[in-house]
Amino acid sequence: MTLILTIFALVFITELTSWVGKSVLLQFAWTTYQQVFNRSTLKRQRELKSELLSKKTELLQTSAQDHFAKWAKLRRSVDKGLADLEKLNSELSVSKSSFALKFNTTLWMLTTGLQFAIGWWYSRSPVFYLPTAWLGPFTWWLSLPFAPTGSVSCGVWQMACRRIIKAFERVVKEFMNSHQEQGTADEDDTEFSRDRSTPRTS
Repeated sequence: MTLILTIFALVFITELTSWVGKSVLLQFAWTTYQQVFNRSTLKRQRELKSELLSKKTELLQTSAQDHFAKWAKLRRSVDKGLADLEKLNSELSVSKSSFALKFNTTLWMLTTGLQFAIGWWYSRSPVFYLPTAWLGPFTWWLSLPFAPTGSVSCGVWQMACRRIIKAFERVVKEFMNSHQEQGTADEDDTEFSRDRSTPRTS
């Protein structure tokens, strides 16, 4: 029973990850990581942007002919701020790339990699047995490749779980799409009724 639930949970998590999207999960994990470990860097980035915006506004309002010294000082300050911000953004970009590689590797190991490992480790172990009368002589293929005859192997159980979850996913998506279309249709009907009830003026 434990092996049945473990394999089902792994397949479910893998399919859920695929459904939600790795990019969405990566962005969520990166944002959380930034808020926890790089809060000071994010604060510095916001401060630099705020300072740059303020100095750029002041620079635009300063005449280079009438107040050249002030304009030149503001210009140098803006250029330095842009260089600092670009350097900080570059550091964050490199950090994000490294984080993405580690995150995707860890995610693969905890989902697909773990499925392969369990499938290999329990390749000769039955997940559960089926009554012989259910499929008769065709029961043998359920034990492929190495499980005892009359049982369901890890590979077959993984495939069955994947098919069931994908079928459920299609049902959920169809339900959500039909519900959304119904909501759009109701809004159109409401708008049409409102237009008809509005008196026309000549």
